[in-house]
Amino acid sequence: MCGIIGIVAHSPVNQSLYDGLTVLQHRGQDAAGIITSDGERLHLRKNNGLVRDVFHTRHMLRLHGNMGIGHVRYPTAGCESSAEAQPFYVNSPYGISLAHNGNLTNANKLKQELFQEDLRQINTDSDSEVLLNVFAHELQQCGKLRMDVNDVFSAISGVHKRCRGAYAAVAMITGYGVVAFRDPHGIRPVVYGKRVTPEGTDYIMASESVALDVLGYDLIGDVAPGEAVFVTLDGKLHKQQCAENHSTSPCIFEYVYLARPDSIIDNISVYKARLRMGDKLAKKIRRVRPDYDIDVVIPIPDTSRTSALQLANNLGVKYREGFIKNRYIGRTFIMPGQQQRKKSVRQKLNAIDLEFRDKTVLLVDDSIVRGTTSSQIIEMAREAGAKKVYFASAAPPVRYQNVYGIDMPSSKELIAAGRTEEEVGAEIGADWLVFQDLEDLVKAVGKWNKDIKEFDASVFTGEYITGDISGDYLNALQATRSDAAKKDRRDKDNEVIDMHNTA
Repeated sequence: MCGIIGIVAHSPVNQSLYDGLTVLQHRGQDAAGIITSDGERLHLRKNNGLVRDVFHTRHMLRLHGNMGIGHVRYPTAGCESSAEAQPFYVNSPYGISLAHNGNLTNANKLKQELFQEDLRQINTDSDSEVLLNVFAHELQQCGKLRMDVNDVFSAISGVHKRCRGAYAAVAMITGYGVVAFRDPHGIRPVVYGKRVTPEGTDYIMASESVALDVLGYDLIGDVAPGEAVFVTLDGKLHKQQCAENHSTSPCIFEYVYLARPDSIIDNISVYKARLRMGDKLAKKIRRVRPDYDIDVVIPIPDTSRTSALQLANNLGVKYREGFIKNRYIGRTFIMPGQQQRKKSVRQKLNAIDLEFRDKTVLLVDDSIVRGTTSSQIIEMAREAGAKKVYFASAAPPVRYQNVYGIDMPSSKELIAAGRTEEEVGAEIGADWLVFQDLEDLVKAVGKWNKDIKEFDASVFTGEYITGDISGDYLNALQATRSDAAKKDRRDKDNEVIDMHNTA
C-alpha cells in the first residue's frame, strides 16, 4: 500500500504535489519523495519519514517545474533504507521517473530477464525499480530520437505482457509528459482529473480522489484496468486500453481499511460502502444474537467509525466515542514490528471511563489482522470498568497472506489463520466476537458498480485474482516479510551503521 500522484500544469507543481502527498499520507508513512521537471532538468527530493519531515522550505524551493510526480511509501518487505524511497529514475531512454503502488508477483523472474536479456541493472530490492526498468526497456524498443503518444501506449502494452501482480503507477517522461497506468485486473486504485485555469487545463493522477478534491481538481474517472492515461506537456490528454485481457477486480480491502472514507474508487464511495458494512453487520447480529444485551456501541478510531455509527443506528443502541486518539501516532497496522505495534496502541488510544463503566460494550473495528491491537483494546475496555466486552469486525476473518502490496506476510502472524471465530474471540479476550460475512461485504461494497464482477478478496479466501500464486511463492514471501525477517534485516543494518561509525 503506497500513495502516488502526478501533475501536469501551467504553473509550478511543487506545492500541489506536497499537499497531495499529505492527503495521501495514510497510504504510507515510511518514506516520501517528489521529482519535478522544468524542461530538460529534473529536481528530486526523497527520504525516509513523513511528508512534513522530508520536505523543508529549502527542498521545496529547489523543486522547479510545471510537471512532476510524488510518492509515499509503505514497505511490504520491511526495508527501511532511504535508497528505496520513490520515485525511481532511469536515464535511458529519454529520462523516466516512476512511482508505484502494488506488488509484482514475478519480480524475481523479471530481474533475471532485465539483467540477462535487456542488459539492465537493478540496484535495490524494490519491485518498483523492476517495473520502471521493464517500462523503460519497452519504450526503448521504439528506437526513435523523439517518441510519440503511440510509443508510450505500445510500451505499456509490453509491460502488461511481462508483469504480473498489482501495479498502479505514474511515470514522468522528461520533456514529454506524465502517464498513469494500472494492471489489467485493476487491483490497486488510480484516478485522474482536471482543473481549468486562465492559462489552460491542468491534469492530475492520484491514488485516491480525495487528493483531487483538496487541490481543486474535478474527478474525470478511474484509470481503467489495463488502461493508460497520458498527459503531454502541451496539456493534452490521451488515453488507450493497453491490455489484451482486462477485468475490473479491485482489492476489497481498500474499502474496508486502506482508503480514506471521503474517496471514490472505481465509482464507489468508500464512505457509502462502510455505511452498508455497518448495516450488514447489524443484520447479522440480529440474526445470530436476537436477544443482544448491548448497552453501547464504541468504534475503534478512526476507520471503523462510519460502520459503527450505522450499526448502532440499525440496532437502536447508543453510539459513543469511548476512545480518544493521539493524532501524532501512526497507524499501528503498518508499524514495522510487533513490539512497536504493541507499544503504540497504548500510546495512541486512551479510554473514557464513563462510557465503559458497568456497561456491556460492543467494540467495532474495520478488521482483525494480527489481533495485537484488538486484544489490548479489549483489555483497556475492561480496565475502564466494562461489564462485558463484545467485539465486531466489519470484515470477515483475515486468514491468508496478501501478495498485492499489503503487509499481511505470514499466516502464522494472522490471528484467524487456522482458528475458528470462537477461538479468535477467546484469543483476543472478547466475551463474544462477530465477523462480517464475505457475501455481505461484497454486496456492501459492490452495490453501486455493477461492472465489478469480482473483487480481490484473497486475504479472506486464499484465492488470488491473478491465478499465478503457488505455495512456494507464499513460503518465499513469508521468509522475507515476517516480523522475524524484518528484525533480522534491521539488526544487520544497525551492524553496518555501527561498523561505519567505528571506522
